[in-house]
Amino acid sequence: MLNVNNIEVIYDDVILVLKGLSLEVKEGQIVALLGANGAGKTTTLKAISGLLKVEEGEVTGGSIEFLGRRINDMDPEKIVRQGIFQVMEGRCVFENLTIHENLIAATRTRKNRSEIRERYDMVFHYFPALKPLRNRLAGYLSGGEQQMLVIGRALMAQTKLMMLDEPSLGLSPILVAEIFNILKRLNQEQKLTMLLVEQNAHLALSIAEHGYVMENGKIVLDDSVDKLRENEDIKMFYLGLTEMGTKRSYRDAKFYKRRKRWLT
Repeated sequence: MLNVNNIEVIYDDVILVLKGLSLEVKEGQIVALLGANGAGKTTTLKAISGLLKVEEGEVTGGSIEFLGRRINDMDPEKIVRQGIFQVMEGRCVFENLTIHENLIAATRTRKNRSEIRERYDMVFHYFPALKPLRNRLAGYLSGGEQQMLVIGRALMAQTKLMMLDEPSLGLSPILVAEIFNILKRLNQEQKLTMLLVEQNAHLALSIAEHGYVMENGKIVLDDSVDKLRENEDIKMFYLGLTEMGTKRSYRDAKFYKRRKRWLT
């Protein structure tokens, strides 16, 4: 479905952030993109969704193809029309609009009224907690309710590829578990394809099928989730486990260095 081929991204004409990054997402998959802060994960999503342009960023090399069509020269609105929707970090609801108005706003690129109605009902099917609140201003919702709302907006846009940037950020463990369970259901029941950026590697690998690891603007490792879970580097640096399977404290990780085979 999505092919990112050897792209480079530069900000402000001088800052090279992505350095020949390649990845692919197959239809029906959930793919996890892991990496430390500053690795370039959010930049990767914005390169795909076309949002780099509003931040003085540019794809200066390589190509991005979605369903066989090159999209890295398209405007963000046209990319949404193709079926890609980015759920931003920090939720980014329209605070002065109601839940209902937030959802309807996401249908701007869609014209089929019966499909819009079907999608509207789908949102409340997966997020029933939002239904009695649909006339409430989004700015007065809890963090969990706002996260449900922005995922609901993606559904309203008839998304084929949903890209999620840190959906667990700032939420309680109970809400995180609920939202990730719904994401898995959407993938299984609606065949919704997802590219997931998530600092919590345990969570990401619990619902994904394939994973990529980023370091300094490059992909340094990719494999099936089952194999990533058994990789000693992933256990130590992302899952916080020692070779004996016990948790490693941050105090004990001061010696941390990337393995030489990861450096390119």
